[in-house]
Order: sequence, then C-alpha cells, then structure tokens
Amino acid sequence: MAIRIKSQWHDEDASRSPDEIGGAIAFIAWRIALNKAITLHGKRFVYQDDSRRLAVIAEYLAYQAQIADRLIHGMVDSEIRGAIITALVMKLADHYRDNATDLLGPGDHADRFIALFNNRSGEYAEFNFSDEGPSYPFLRHLGFEIQQVMGSEKQQNRWVIDQVMDVDGPEVYKQLARAVKNLFE
Repeated sequence: MAIRIKSQWHDEDASRSPDEIGGAIAFIAWRIALNKAITLHGKRFVYQDDSRRLAVIAEYLAYQAQIADRLIHGMVDSEIRGAIITALVMKLADHYRDNATDLLGPGDHADRFIALFNNRSGEYAEFNFSDEGPSYPFLRHLGFEIQQVMGSEKQQNRWVIDQVMDVDGPEVYKQLARAVKNLFE
C-alpha cells in the first residue's frame, strides 16, 4: 500500500531547529513503519498479538533512525547532526510510548524503545551504507530481527525475512531518503 508523505515545509525560507527537523523525520518514520507493519499483515504474515506488531514497528523505526543518521551525515556538521538524531529518537520514543500505552497499557515503553535503538545502533554500525542505500547485510539484519519478533515457527512467517530484505527494507530506505532530502532543501 502506497502512502503519501508530506516532506515539504510550509515556509521554505524559514530556518529550522534540530528539534523541528528531528520531529518531522520522526513523524514521517512513524508513518512509514506503521505502513510496513500493515503491509506485512496484508501479505499474509501473522502477528501473534499487538505487542509483536509494535515490536515490528519498533524495528522499522530503529532501522530508519540509522538511515536518517547516515543520510544527514554529509548535510550538516556533527553537532547539529547529533541534535537532530537525538530529537528524532526522543520523538520516536514518544510516538512509540503513546501507541504502546493505548494498546498494551501503562509501562516503560519509551525506555524500552530507546534501549532497542541503542542496541541496534551498535549492531547496524557494523554494516555499510552507500549512495545506493543500505548494504545487503544491513537489510538482512533488519529482516532477521523482524523474523525473530514475528516468530518463524508459524509457517506463514518463515519467509518474512525475504519480504523485508527484498521489498520492504529497500522501499523504506527510498521513502525516508526522499523525505529527508526534501526537508533539507
């Protein structure tokens, strides 16, 4: 399912703070992650429960935060880049917390997301990223983590890693890269 992503500022000439940029990227990333979780369900992959669906969304969010960081690397200096990525992750944690609280009830949902992001940052740091996007191992790691969340013991989920690596992961990259580029123009 294609989604329309607005990635242009209303007042293009106004300067934006790192918090505003990070917040905009977080909003876009949330929409993309939610769309991909829905897409997996539409492809007949099975979620055992809402907590697993949220965990898949969290994996897509952590993946997108890594992509955003690498895309922004050459666009701004390291101090601004750090501020943007911090704002991005904090806003993603807020989105995750709000949705997890609605579905699962109270809990330390934001802290769990931040811990996941920190773990995935170390893991994704091992993988290459070029002008063409994430490398095969980068995409494979995303697919593997999503397969672990969904459980490959269900026959329907055995091939989710292929769907994520071959279709969804590259699409997420293209959508986010286009949005980030537009936000910086």
